[in-house]
Amino acid sequence: MPEARLQEIRQQIEQLFSATTPSGDALTGAREVFGAFRQALEHGQIRAAEPDGAGGWRVNAWVKQGILLGFRLGELLEMGDPGVLSFVDKDTFPARALRVGDGVRVVPGGSAVRTGAYVAKSVICMPPMYINVGAYVDEGSLVDSHALIGSCAQIGKRVHVSAAAQIGGVLEPVNASPVIVEDDALIGGNCGVYEGTQVKRRAVLGAGVVLTRSTPLFDTVRGEIYRATEAQPLIVPENAVVVPGARAVTKGKGKDWGLSLYTPVIVKYRDEKTDRGVELEDILR
Repeated sequence: MPEARLQEIRQQIEQLFSATTPSGDALTGAREVFGAFRQALEHGQIRAAEPDGAGGWRVNAWVKQGILLGFRLGELLEMGDPGVLSFVDKDTFPARALRVGDGVRVVPGGSAVRTGAYVAKSVICMPPMYINVGAYVDEGSLVDSHALIGSCAQIGKRVHVSAAAQIGGVLEPVNASPVIVEDDALIGGNCGVYEGTQVKRRAVLGAGVVLTRSTPLFDTVRGEIYRATEAQPLIVPENAVVVPGARAVTKGKGKDWGLSLYTPVIVKYRDEKTDRGVELEDILR
């Protein structure tokens, strides 16, 4: 889609989002605009967040406005095959019907990808997993069984989202940063990455790591403690290897009872041994 058309769609989405829900012919026109927007989103031509060219990320609030607009414009509809799998959702967001030409491998077993999600060629989807609207999953990534890629989450190239991992989504507030996982990262089994956390290139999250805006991340290698601020989310450094840890409660009854609190801990930075341990098997592709 030409850049001029994308800019036109942006202006129309912003106008429609700030106005009351249309009706009649105006509603028909608004749904046509939304359809073009959803197509561009699904083809990766627009994104909820994108690299800013300086090592950081830029949030495109208008894209989330467009997704929210789709919910306003949609009507509940019975979809699917009642004899096999049926569901009721807004007709503006049906499940995607992937084809061989999309180059995405979807193994049988109950997975679903919502329309408006970008899934690049060579992505592997193991059942059952779910990719929500606005998500961006780049080339060569693997979304494993029972994994969730939440709304607007950004997943880089060759990322392994392991079994039962949860990549949180965000639609509101529209200016909030989504979860971002950069190229060649590994998200271990049963991990939870939420509230705009950014996992930088080649980082490894060991099984069971949970990261949120309120979670401090202790770096035993560099002697640093990383925290989210009002201006930026929690950021996991490039090449960091993070495992679940604990820190002692130092006050009150918690101290008296000898309690500890969960905390993620950076125990090392990636080396050749780590690379061998997290390498995706070529045979899977």
